[in-house]
Amino acid sequence: MSTLAHTMMTAARSVDSGLGATGDRYPYAEAPPADRVGPPSWEGVETDLGRVGRRTAGSRGRGLHGQLVQQLGQMIVSGDLGADRPLVPEEIGQRFEVSRTVVRESLRVLEAKGLVSARPNVGTRVRPVSDWNLLDPDIIEWRAFGPQRDDQRRELNELRWTIEPLAARLAAGHGREDVQQRLADMVQIMGHAYAQGDGITFSRADTEFHSLLIQLAGNRMLEHLSGIVTAALQVSGGPVTACDRPSESCLAHHARIVDALAAGDATGAETAMRQLLTVHPEVEPRVVPAPREH
Repeated sequence: MSTLAHTMMTAARSVDSGLGATGDRYPYAEAPPADRVGPPSWEGVETDLGRVGRRTAGSRGRGLHGQLVQQLGQMIVSGDLGADRPLVPEEIGQRFEVSRTVVRESLRVLEAKGLVSARPNVGTRVRPVSDWNLLDPDIIEWRAFGPQRDDQRRELNELRWTIEPLAARLAAGHGREDVQQRLADMVQIMGHAYAQGDGITFSRADTEFHSLLIQLAGNRMLEHLSGIVTAALQVSGGPVTACDRPSESCLAHHARIVDALAAGDATGAETAMRQLLTVHPEVEPRVVPAPREH
């Protein structure tokens, strides 16, 4: 075992291994009842964005525009506003007590995400899920709160299984010592946070670790997908860390990745990443097998 892994595991043994990861979630994002048929009327919708703002502004830092995007986006993704449902700007403005400008700009954001479409003589309507930008971090987050939360977790993990082992292999071929040192620093922070029972700091360092690793791969298309990994690590209803919970095994896998990168061992880095991701028992059986060596 490497010195780094040994150090992290020694720190981990100083506390119990049952550290629970924590994360924020929006209190108004509960899944709709399973037996709900058709979209509900607007009367069942939260109409006071001031109340919504007080619940979310602390963690999101968004104004009325951002709050309306958040509210409508979650309603669409959860199915409260079903496909082809007309969205009348005047009605939305009245129900949520916001200006036409706020409604117009919010609908433009949702249109850019593929959730709604605006056409002359037709108006604005909700688009089917096949048109949504499912790689958008906001939509990933909204799905994690809705009735598709289990599918979202599985799909994110399967996608990470494709992205991150490749990123680890490519990263081993780049001798950027500054980034490698930052990766080692993140592992050290994770080990200290684990020993202190600090799940929030552990989660943040873990997220930074995986984001840095993808950057180190030197592939701009992979880097473009780094938001998916970040969203997967941060959303509630899914894994907050790369492991189900901080543990000695989780720390050791991260440390092995760092050691393999430092040694320029592409195969070792890829293998260590696969071992880290297969901590999730629901992931590995459903994914495409790892590519064979030729």
